[in-house]
Formats: sequence, C-alpha cells, structure tokens
Amino acid sequence: MLPGSVPWTLIIVLLSDLLTPQRIKVPILGTDKRTVLSELLELVVGTGQPEFLDIFRAVEERERVLSTGIGHGVAIPHGKSQRLKELRLAAGVTPAPVAFDALDGQPVRLFFLLIGPAESTGEDVRALGRISRLVRREQVREKLLAAPDAGEFHRVLAEAERLVS
Repeated sequence: MLPGSVPWTLIIVLLSDLLTPQRIKVPILGTDKRTVLSELLELVVGTGQPEFLDIFRAVEERERVLSTGIGHGVAIPHGKSQRLKELRLAAGVTPAPVAFDALDGQPVRLFFLLIGPAESTGEDVRALGRISRLVRREQVREKLLAAPDAGEFHRVLAEAERLVS
C-alpha cells in the first residue's frame, strides 16, 4: 500500500451518491424479468446507446448463472461491460410482484441494477454488499416499497445509509 493511501476494503461506497432520483423508477411497469431489466438499464444507459445491448446481454448472462433475486422480494441484477468506465446504479419498485427465480422462490418487487466496468476495482462488490445489508432490514424494505416517487425512494435510502454508516 502506498503511504497515505487507504486500503480499498475501507473505502465506503455510498449508494445515495451512486443512485440519483433520475435513476429510480417508481413504478417500474415491466411484468417479467426481461422487461424489468430493460427498464432499469434504460435509466443508466439509455436505449439508443450502443452499449445498451452489450450490457443487457451481460446482465442476462449473469442471471443465467445464478438468479440475483436474493430473497424477501429483492433482486440485485448486475453485470460488467468493457464499454463502461464507472459504476452505475438504478433502482425501482414494481406495483405487482414479478417472477424472478429468486433464491427463496418468492417473486420480487424491489430492484437494484448495478453495472460497472469490466476492469473492476472492487467498488462493485462493496456496492453489492451495501445494498444487501440495507435491504436485509425489513423496515428499510417496507419504506422503499411504500415510496410514492423517486425522490422519496432516494431520501429513504440515504436515511437508511446514514443509520448504518
């Protein structure tokens, strides 16, 4: 480690910094896994961008390996792309549960899509862990699911982060 540098394991990834209200969709209109993933990816890439299909395929491939439905109605689909230079996060809530092949067999309503550069610095792993820790708390999940709009969703997430930091 270089003098004066901080070990990467000590660097905190703040989700409220990665996730802006413009990257939150309440409600997500998709009713199946593919359309939900597509809507979330639109928030971080845009459908007209050349990297959209590349990243969509990467996320779908990751889903084929093992579902990112982590249980309790939450999914954290993620992937990597050579076309990205920074970590990007989107989130949203569906009005009705979506079949997502979650590990607990339950459908999903709360989604976080995390995409990052292929040459990872570990920031993506820290972000995945942080999301997982926050949504493990039932009260946080309930507040996020009840958020009427993107601004409130972001506020609830930022408040929950402050409590666990």
